[in-house]
Amino acid sequence: MLDLVGETEFRTSFVRDPSALRHYPALVLNADFRPLSYYPLSLWPWQEAIKAAFLDRVTIIAEYDEVVRSQRSAIRIPSVVVLKEYVKPQKRVAFTRFNLFLRDEFCCQYCGSKGDLTFDHVVPRSRGGITSWENVVAACSPCNLRKANKSLTQSGLHLRHPPHQPTTEDMQRAGRRFPPNHLHVSWADYLYWDAELEA
Repeated sequence: MLDLVGETEFRTSFVRDPSALRHYPALVLNADFRPLSYYPLSLWPWQEAIKAAFLDRVTIIAEYDEVVRSQRSAIRIPSVVVLKEYVKPQKRVAFTRFNLFLRDEFCCQYCGSKGDLTFDHVVPRSRGGITSWENVVAACSPCNLRKANKSLTQSGLHLRHPPHQPTTEDMQRAGRRFPPNHLHVSWADYLYWDAELEA
């Protein structure tokens, strides 16, 4: 089983390495029964979930049908665990390429295309533009090449939405619109219970 490095890291980090989550990942919920993160979804490998339960740091609330065996016992693999102590969500959203794409809903902010994404400085760096939430947008390669180091007016391009610094709530809402490829049936009640109901 994986070793835990420090109490704080244990309670706030979750695995993003897909190879570690190939078989029976556990959905990790905060003490308020909401996922620690929607995108990337807060998941642990099954080994980490079992170790956390053994150390009495989480409660298992759903399980897979599969069982792992030791010399003395058989344990069903957890599919959903909830932390016993509440972890305060981070208020600041990290400025990363992935979070930028998520904010912009994985589409070019000039033409709406969803393919071949890169990013663009609205005010080019050569004209004093800085790399910030308020000046960088997702852009497809053709629009990025068309704009080059020109201003919006010179390029003839128009922004679909003005760039802004997203809140954690913005990112949670955006993340729910882009569920990960693997969603176990036991996770459904915990992923979407706070989503708006349709009329």
